[in-house]
Amino acid sequence: MNPPFPSSEQRRAERKRVNFTAVVTDVIAGKPMGFLGNLSAGGMLLICQQAPRDEAIYQVQLPLHGLGPQPQHIEVGVQAQWQERPAASGQVWAGFRIIAIGKDDTAVLERWLALPH
Repeated sequence: MNPPFPSSEQRRAERKRVNFTAVVTDVIAGKPMGFLGNLSAGGMLLICQQAPRDEAIYQVQLPLHGLGPQPQHIEVGVQAQWQERPAASGQVWAGFRIIAIGKDDTAVLERWLALPH
């Protein structure tokens, strides 16, 4: 059985911590899924109120701040990889792998990842 949090050796790209509040929206359901915890070119951590379905695929939209006066929104397809409930928080931490992203959104994500921490 794999540990719930992949080791850094298992990740393809280093994740960048998010230093702003970013609500991630399920595009299909039209509802917020959770808050972005960290993000890389290959995946993200969401802090959710409800656990995602195991290995479910979602189409999500998320705002990236710091690339201009307004947040830049990107849309990606993600697949749930793992989840864990931190003790007594009432939240679920969930890891997602990015499985689909358009060329324009990839360029925005790469620019955001290149920003200084």
